Amino acid sequence: MRLRLVGLVGLVAGVLVVPQAQAQQRGNVVLEWYDVTKQVLAAEPAPTQITNNRSWAIAWLAAARVDHGGRDFSGRDFGRDFTDAAVATAVHDSLVQLAPTQVGALDQALTTTLDRVPRGSAKDRGKAEGAAQARRALAEREGDGLDPASVNAPFPVPTPAPGVWQPTPPAYGPAIQYGNRVARPYLLRRPNQFRPGPPPALDSERYRKDLAEVRDYGSATSTVRTPAQTEVASFWYQGSQPAFVDVLRVALAKSPSARLVAEFNVIAVDTQIATSDAKYAYQLWRPVTALRATGLPDWTPLHVTPSHPDYPSGHATYAGFAQEVLTALTGPALSEPFDLTSTTAPGVVFHYRAWSEITRDTVNARVWSGIHTRVADEVGVQVGRNVAGYDLTKFDSLLR
Repeated sequence: MRLRLVGLVGLVAGVLVVPQAQAQQRGNVVLEWYDVTKQVLAAEPAPTQITNNRSWAIAWLAAARVDHGGRDFSGRDFGRDFTDAAVATAVHDSLVQLAPTQVGALDQALTTTLDRVPRGSAKDRGKAEGAAQARRALAEREGDGLDPASVNAPFPVPTPAPGVWQPTPPAYGPAIQYGNRVARPYLLRRPNQFRPGPPPALDSERYRKDLAEVRDYGSATSTVRTPAQTEVASFWYQGSQPAFVDVLRVALAKSPSARLVAEFNVIAVDTQIATSDAKYAYQLWRPVTALRATGLPDWTPLHVTPSHPDYPSGHATYAGFAQEVLTALTGPALSEPFDLTSTTAPGVVFHYRAWSEITRDTVNARVWSGIHTRVADEVGVQVGRNVAGYDLTKFDSLLR
């Protein structure tokens, strides 16, 4: 069920975030530092999505390595005092390096957490272990090719031909995320490990059907797209990385776990590497290019097309891996519905219970926005699920 509530976004959004006083209770250090991470990286975001996921992954892998039920790596039991000090320090020290303009806010947050932890050897050892794991997590990803300049490495635009990607209107900007395909994954053996088969031929029934669907339902002037479909398209036009920060927060509130945050973001990085590998292996043109080249020179999508190839859909791969991870770690659905809002659909609140419902809406949204064929979305979901399925079986190796 979906409702449009104008003027109540701030109130509804409040259900997505545990009140600060509650988050700061002992035992909720993961929730507290999740919110700190969200605020810090929103204040100093990287210009590339995968770089933001990398920052989350580094900080929370360091935290997951010290969040072992209160035991340090020697096996000695220090209880909650050790864990709280270790997790907070691990995230803090990582983010100090990744978001240096936010040092003041990070230091203040760390002081708030540590002031609640009684003095003693457990606290001291926790701080030392958290700092050590932050240094380790940062060093492991040095030179991984996920800095913004490497991510957006120049892409030589191919010679125009039927089916071949070209810059899209209105800006006709350069391709983005080309460098992801040669970045170093966390767990995948190689970027093309889960490359899907090629997209359907341009003269195939599947491609003609999918392109006709985008033509009719994804046009800025569509007469068949319903208001509800337009709302879905606008809601999920938001960036997938910031959107799923709130989705993951919903799951985390039910079962706080540094491992869940780390696993989600490690797999997000690997999924985006796999996505760019496939996009630039096939270089399939976008629907707007296809439709304008085949008799509709003025056809315009509802939303501006991102500057990279159609197949597979990046939003769909993100939704696919997220559904797989959240299902594996929390189950396919929550016992109670949860609410989400969107920066690209102000005043709209969507109600969900199952993770698959988000995937469904993401797939439809990219078609109704006029920026992806349905096959690109459906294959994208499977790519994300494949990467997640593999990485979930390998994640423990990162904790050693």
